[in-house]
Amino acid sequence: MPEIQTYKVTSNRYHLQIDCTVSSSATVGVHWVDPDTGRYLKESPWQEAKPSTTFKLEVPEAPGKYRFYIATKEDGKWSYDNGQAFLAIDAAVDNEGIKVERQLITTTSQLRRERWPATIKDILLGPWQSYWQNRHLISSMVRRDIVSRYRGSFADAFWALLNPLLLMLTYYFVFGVFLKTRFPGDPSQSGFVLFFLAGMLPWLAMNESIARAPNSALEHRNLITKVIFPVEVLPFNLTLSGLVTGLTATAIFFVFLLATRGAIPPTVLYLPLLWLPQFLLTAGLCYLLAAIGVYVRDLVYVMGLLLTMWFFMTPICYPDTALPVGLLPILGKNPLYILVRAYRAIFIENSSPNWEALGKLYILSLTLFYMGFAIFRRAKRGFADVL
Repeated sequence: MPEIQTYKVTSNRYHLQIDCTVSSSATVGVHWVDPDTGRYLKESPWQEAKPSTTFKLEVPEAPGKYRFYIATKEDGKWSYDNGQAFLAIDAAVDNEGIKVERQLITTTSQLRRERWPATIKDILLGPWQSYWQNRHLISSMVRRDIVSRYRGSFADAFWALLNPLLLMLTYYFVFGVFLKTRFPGDPSQSGFVLFFLAGMLPWLAMNESIARAPNSALEHRNLITKVIFPVEVLPFNLTLSGLVTGLTATAIFFVFLLATRGAIPPTVLYLPLLWLPQFLLTAGLCYLLAAIGVYVRDLVYVMGLLLTMWFFMTPICYPDTALPVGLLPILGKNPLYILVRAYRAIFIENSSPNWEALGKLYILSLTLFYMGFAIFRRAKRGFADVL
């Protein structure tokens, strides 16, 4: 395939002129590319180079960074798609016009290698930079979400306390009073209450956020389709709202603990170490489900069933010994199961959590969080079209 041999680039205000020659007669074109991601933006008309040609490009006056690929085309394929070298031009636009920052003959693989450090940095810091930049918006939306859920009711915001309390009491009466479920080591009814409530704490914080995640973008479709809005804060807001519910339930549990045992064990100081992977795990699942929910609307309707299955596959309302022995190697890797055991260890057994299991949970939570955020950010480009 013919390649570009010589070139000359000149600029004048918001106009760019590219004179180039190729090794033989060929079709030559210009691709506009996002310099940060390498994503294709648009294409200028092709021209025949016999063997030279001139491109005159008019760039937008809006300040920003631009990258242009000038490459040959043969049989419907661009030369850079086949790994061949092409001319790449990096330019910046400001109030004074366009300025060429770099021009070189290169390949797409070389440019990708250049982006690796920036890509890794963006993956690791991108979510946190977004949260910090939109911290006031996040705070406002979370507060409004919590208040609006109970506005107009007789108990008003007091439902934020009543809701987890009534839910815990319901499960307690079903399993503790009617089914008379007991945990080994403490067959008393108060023992069941403590073991059960300790297991419910991570579930209450996660269940609320995950259940609402598939519908989060649909609920805010007016913001997504009509204004410039940081969509990535929506699943994060749900995670924070669920965390508020979890903190409320934890406060209620402290009251039960004091009423039955007269003291709170010092091992509760390990609690922040459990909150972090729980938060990251919840946020990662919320991002994944929010991205899928936009394109697969049925997910909203099956979410309740999936969460119910997850709840009953986790030994929250029954002891670990009730799990099928043959399935224990699989069910034991359930991240919620790891959290439940850790909560019971620090609250009931007055011991530290299983550090090996907790370490694996940290790895899983971090991986799922960054993977979910990356998938959501990539999927959000098509949200406006689908919604």
